Amino acid sequence: MNIKLSISIAATLLAFSAYSNAAELKLRIMETTDLHMNFLNYDYYQDKPVENFGVNRTIPLIKAARAEAVNSMLFDNGDLIQGNPLGDVIARIRGLKPGETHAAFKVMNQLGYDAANLGNHEFNFGLDFLRQSIATAKFPYVSANVFEGAADTPNAKHAFTPFLILNRSFKDTEGKTHALKIGVIGFTPPQIMQWDRSHLQGKVFTRDIVEMAKRYVPEMKSQGADLVIAIPHSGYERTPQGPMAENAVAGLADVPGIDAILFGHSHAEFPSQQFANHPKVNIAKGTINGVASVMPGRWGDHLGIIDLTLDNASGKWLIKDSQSMLRPIFDRTARKALVESDPLVEAAIKEEHEATLAYVRAKVAESSAPIYSYFAQVADDPSVQIVSNAQIAYVKKALVGTPHANLPILSAAAPFKAGGRQGASFYTDIPAGPIAIKNVADLYIFPNTLKAVLFTGAQVRDWIEMSAGQFNTIDPKGAPEQNLLNPAFPSFNFDTVDGVTYDIDVTQPPKFDTRGMPNTATAVVNPSRVKNLRFNGQPIDLSAKFVVATNNYRAYGGGNFPALGADKVILDAPEENREALVEYLRDGSKAAGGKVNPTADNNWRILGVPGITMTFTSASSAQKFLGNHKNIRLLKEAADGFATFALVP
Repeated sequence: MNIKLSISIAATLLAFSAYSNAAELKLRIMETTDLHMNFLNYDYYQDKPVENFGVNRTIPLIKAARAEAVNSMLFDNGDLIQGNPLGDVIARIRGLKPGETHAAFKVMNQLGYDAANLGNHEFNFGLDFLRQSIATAKFPYVSANVFEGAADTPNAKHAFTPFLILNRSFKDTEGKTHALKIGVIGFTPPQIMQWDRSHLQGKVFTRDIVEMAKRYVPEMKSQGADLVIAIPHSGYERTPQGPMAENAVAGLADVPGIDAILFGHSHAEFPSQQFANHPKVNIAKGTINGVASVMPGRWGDHLGIIDLTLDNASGKWLIKDSQSMLRPIFDRTARKALVESDPLVEAAIKEEHEATLAYVRAKVAESSAPIYSYFAQVADDPSVQIVSNAQIAYVKKALVGTPHANLPILSAAAPFKAGGRQGASFYTDIPAGPIAIKNVADLYIFPNTLKAVLFTGAQVRDWIEMSAGQFNTIDPKGAPEQNLLNPAFPSFNFDTVDGVTYDIDVTQPPKFDTRGMPNTATAVVNPSRVKNLRFNGQPIDLSAKFVVATNNYRAYGGGNFPALGADKVILDAPEENREALVEYLRDGSKAAGGKVNPTADNNWRILGVPGITMTFTSASSAQKFLGNHKNIRLLKEAADGFATFALVP
């Protein structure tokens, strides 16, 4: 027989043999993210059960999704142990005793998670508590871009396991079992070094997410990973992001070898129409640059699912098809629950839940007026005012006897509960009367620590200019009705500064972009929205020095505000802003005959635009406070609990 013919026949038989032995395998990957200790469908701030969040409502979705699939895996993407009073009580009040399992893992250990990633809020309580907590998980954690040491060095050790190769047995469509190696790699925002500087400085450092993916994904492949799942606690931005980006998913989708991306951090939902205008997105399939991806909201309100179809006809397992989807626990349009609560959670954390209820119901003070945040983004607001009052009082006492004692003290504070993706119930609404710890936690939902920075009048002005980026630019000659608020601008970055007075002119474009850099996307040279900035009734001296009370997130650069950073901090208090608020309420209540007055002092306003109705969205329940805001009126209500309001001249 001809040698060439023999070789050809052998090759054909080998190819036929490989094809005849090829298998098709379907694998379901599930994700939870940004649970923030919301294991029960209970709002500790309002002290009542709810239907639109809670892991006890997610569990039925997990069980149903598993029952539908022959092969499945479950992962969590962090921001787990912080986020509500339950998390605070465990970390700050009760602590964890030796051998005690953290409440989060009392639940999750029963759900069969395969692995989990660390989010940025895992670091809020310090490294010791973080490590103590995750040590009680019966599943492994990964984080590839956090390293031990005071500064970046070439041979630094990882602070946590960077990636895993999980050995799993799956059945193909014919029922035959196959051994697969599943690579799992996780990432946290590099900005933890700013946001939790007091906990992390000198102990760990971070590196770029995409850089670490490019380094370790090939290593995972070399170790035999058949499939690589990336779990970045990071969002997806429409525009290109630079090195050390907080939201790096777009860059990760370009890294060769990544087969699926389970992302989070921004509390958004993917796939959804929200991302329709993002590059390289296929909403119908749920892919980014062809990579199957999912992001399931927050607080357990969705389960993220990626269904993969793989075959090994080529001699290795390759993805033939994928489909990403979200399963909700609540119908926002019909405003009804889609699943019942699973009793597992209540049984597992009954003791911690009851301890949290006792804690949040403890009385702190009395208020002479209601405290609400429905209009905090468009008008001076009592929920922000009382926080600023507390911050100023704390800093004033803390600076006694220091070189800065005689400087004027201002305060920067932002509304944390302002609806948005969190829904129409996500507003502060505290009636006049008793103020309990739950109300304090409602006013200040993050465990930030109090800081003070030294700024000039010019830098204070730029601080306000950066905050004013929240507003869309209103065209005085445009449509008679224009939307005022930019939904992409987080409310927690809308700082209002107390101790000065000012107006905001929204007909001017923003002075800064989201990076805190001068806005070059406008024909206006050096635009300015801040008008009539005054201190003690006089135009502010731009060279004068001011102390500004704020929190650790902002002081160390969170939000990219111009000039802010560690070099400006003059008061590095260990106390939380909430502790300062409690102290202020208790002291103020005693000094004022038993009650504190949180009423806003109206030190800032948005200038009206003649002939233009500027619209914004808030909860429909905000209507009861319209009497306090003569320049706000209701336009229309929506079925989802929101309503459209107008700011009128």
